[in-house]
Amino acid sequence: MDELIRRAAALLKQSRHAIALTGAGISTPSGIPDFRSPGSGLWTKADPSEVASIQAFRRNPRVYYQWRRPLMRTLQKAKPNAAHHALAELEQRNLLRAVITQNIDGLHQRAGSRRVLEVHGTAHELVCLGCGQIYRDDESITRVVEQGEVPYCGLCGGVLKPNVVFFGELLPHDVIFEVEREIRQCDLVIVAGSSLEVQPACWWPQEAMAHGAEAVIINYVETYLDERAAVAIHEDVAKALPALVAALD
Repeated sequence: MDELIRRAAALLKQSRHAIALTGAGISTPSGIPDFRSPGSGLWTKADPSEVASIQAFRRNPRVYYQWRRPLMRTLQKAKPNAAHHALAELEQRNLLRAVITQNIDGLHQRAGSRRVLEVHGTAHELVCLGCGQIYRDDESITRVVEQGEVPYCGLCGGVLKPNVVFFGELLPHDVIFEVEREIRQCDLVIVAGSSLEVQPACWWPQEAMAHGAEAVIINYVETYLDERAAVAIHEDVAKALPALVAALD
């Protein structure tokens, strides 16, 4: 891995506009399960169309909150790992312009990253389906869900939905506008902890490469883009990204 890390560090030093694209694999070392790993992925234990589609949620939000209940404390207790801190340090060194993340856990911000584009929203907020009021996912809401109840808006009485993108919903257009600008402008994209299977994020590194950017893939398993990437590292991101930062020195 050392030679691959050195090559990735050289590309990062030479770049003028580097960005990162992160997926669930960057947060699994923090104890947050991903969605698709055989045996442990969340979608191996539940049908997403019945649990996390907007149609199913509007029909019966209690089903979603029953599924979410054991995950709430996990999300609240999770702490950024070495991979999150490494990306934050790259930004502090002015070597990374933005983190585009498919994750909803907020760990990039907690690690110190400032420009984080959350394409699937955040699990730390709820939005009222009636009036649009935004709530922080605080202890009072957690207690409601843990009691088997559905949280409701204190202003209009509407159902509160986590401020994340459900199946059947559009991605936030303002965030996607910023993502597309970063993709067009970057000359290096670091894919960290993403198997590049979820659309449209799976196509963004390829789009960046079409605009002349190089790609560095850091993921435990192979991706469809490995053969075209400048560097592909099949290693735990919590080991590889800190090693990349260390190689810069």
